[in-house]
Amino acid sequence: MIRDSFDIDFQWPVQEPFIFCVHHDDHYPAGTKDLGPDRNLLAGRDLGQDFVLKDGFRMYHGEVVPGFPLHPHRGFETITVVRQGYVDHSDSLGAAGRYGQGDVQWMTAGGGVQHCEMFPLLREDQGNRLELFQIWLNLPRRSKMVPAHFKMFWSEQIPSLRLDEGRVFVNLIAGSFAGVKALPPPPDSWAAEPENEATILLVRIGHGGKLVLGGSSRNSNRSLYHFSGEGLTLNNSPVKPKTALYLDARHELSIGSSAGEVEFLLLQARPIGEPVVQRGPFVMNTMEEIRQAFDDYHRTEFGGWPWDRRDMVHGRVIERFAKYPDGRIERPQG
Repeated sequence: MIRDSFDIDFQWPVQEPFIFCVHHDDHYPAGTKDLGPDRNLLAGRDLGQDFVLKDGFRMYHGEVVPGFPLHPHRGFETITVVRQGYVDHSDSLGAAGRYGQGDVQWMTAGGGVQHCEMFPLLREDQGNRLELFQIWLNLPRRSKMVPAHFKMFWSEQIPSLRLDEGRVFVNLIAGSFAGVKALPPPPDSWAAEPENEATILLVRIGHGGKLVLGGSSRNSNRSLYHFSGEGLTLNNSPVKPKTALYLDARHELSIGSSAGEVEFLLLQARPIGEPVVQRGPFVMNTMEEIRQAFDDYHRTEFGGWPWDRRDMVHGRVIERFAKYPDGRIERPQG
C-alpha cells in the first residue's frame, strides 16, 4: 500500500506527471509603504536569493517585496493554491491579478510566458502571513507549445465537501470526489481529460473523522503529504507528521485522525509516460528542445515585458481581481 515515504519541509518529492511541489509558509511582519518588510529586518539576508527561514520568513528572489520577480516558463503548468495572504501576478501577455485567501491560479505556460509572482504585505497594522502550495503539472508532448493561458478559481467557486458529520472537510481543486466535480482546468491541461484521473485534494480531518479514498483501476500515481497536525492514520496505522507517502492507488484507503485536527494534500494522476528533461524554468522532452527554449527566450523574451517593474505589485487596496489578456476584468462573486 505504501510504496515509499519521505520527511518533508519546504520542497516536497513528487511523482509523474507532477514535477514540483513546494509549501510556502512565511510569517511576514507588518508591511511598509513599499509593501515589503521594514528594511531593518532585511539585514544579513542574501537579497535576491533569500531562501533561508529567518525571523519566520524568506524574501525568495524579491529585494523589496518578497516573491519571485520576472522569470520565464515553458512546457508545463503551475497551480498555485493560496491558503493565507495574497499573490500579485503579472505576465507577458498583459494579464494581471491579485488572489489569495483560498483562491487558486492555474497557468498553462505552454510555448512560453514570462510572469512575476509577488507577495505584497498589504497590512501595516499587523503581520502578513503567506501560506501557499505551488504545484507544477507536466504537459504531454502534444501540448508543450500551446499558447499560454491562465484562469482563476476563486475560493467562493471551488467545490468543498463536508463529510462524516462535519469532521472531514475536502477542498476539491482538481478531478472529482464523492460524486462532485472540480472546476474545469485549462483546455490543454493533462487534467482536462477525465481518464487521466488528475486529482488535487486539500483535506482537513477533525478528531475521530474518517475519509475513504477509493481505489483506481488505472495506473495512477498517488501521493499524500501530511503537512499539519498530529494523529493522522492510514488504515488505522499512525502516520508521522511532516511525511510524504507514495501510495498504491489501486487500493482503497481509510484515512482518519486519532487525535486533533490534521491536514494533508493529495496529488494523483496517470503518468504521461514520456521523457522529462528539466532545466530551471523549462520542462521539455529532449535536451535539444531545452536548448531551443533558451534560444527562443533570449530572442523573443516570450513577448517582452509590458510592466513598469520586474517585481510588479498592484497597489495598497486589499482586493482580489484578475485582468485577462483581452482586457476583461474579473472579480470574485459571492
